[in-house]
Amino acid sequence: MRRAVLPLKRLSLVDGNGLFNRLLIVVLVLGVGASVGVALSACGSSSAVISTSTSGATASVPKAHPQAVDPTAGQQAAVVTPSDPVGDVNAHAPPLSEVRKELREEFIAVKVNNASYIDPLQFVTHWERTDQGVDAQLPVGAPILAPCRVKILGISPNWYAGQPLVYFELLDGYDAGKVQYVAEEITNVAKPGSILQQGQAIARYAPSGTAIEYGWSTLNGITLARATTGYEEGQITPAGTAMRDWLNSLGAGAGPWPPA
Repeated sequence: MRRAVLPLKRLSLVDGNGLFNRLLIVVLVLGVGASVGVALSACGSSSAVISTSTSGATASVPKAHPQAVDPTAGQQAAVVTPSDPVGDVNAHAPPLSEVRKELREEFIAVKVNNASYIDPLQFVTHWERTDQGVDAQLPVGAPILAPCRVKILGISPNWYAGQPLVYFELLDGYDAGKVQYVAEEITNVAKPGSILQQGQAIARYAPSGTAIEYGWSTLNGITLARATTGYEEGQITPAGTAMRDWLNSLGAGAGPWPPA
């Protein structure tokens, strides 16, 4: 800023009171100008510091980029109506090759012995058809029991309509080393790799679904029915009939199928 200075050449050294008054004006003007200059300089310095500090802080803080998704006017949310069977419909059945690998990794080589079996379906309230295995209904929460010592080999989470299938190996008796399965309306399934004692729960009957199916399986991850004769929906298979006979031999009371 330029300072206002009166031209000294207009002053006269012999001008008495005029000289004094003029000198006084010069002093005042110079003093005020210096004060204003200092003040402005100080303000400029302060402003520079603030500006530098602010720009530095701004540079160190990431800037958010908010995004808004606007629904289409009048669009309504989809209505989901629950229906049976209730299962994890979003579950994905693993590839058969993966199932086979898991079963073979968990499988134990055992020898046939004289141990006896118990009926694994002691709480059945209604026996249904024979197909790949034997279908039955139980009270909600009722256990499907281990007929002897068994090892849980694996679980297929979406075997039918979002419902699981669990494979297990018989470790005792004249069928030691064979694989059975129970599927569909089950929950609280024992973990793969676990060994259960005779009478312990392999799984429990779920609140809703398509009843259970109990049958013979293979280490290849497919039911014995499909591995031997193939299967079409509703077909009575030799493997299913063999399982019904096996259960009846343990006192299950499943009777023949079709009923006599």
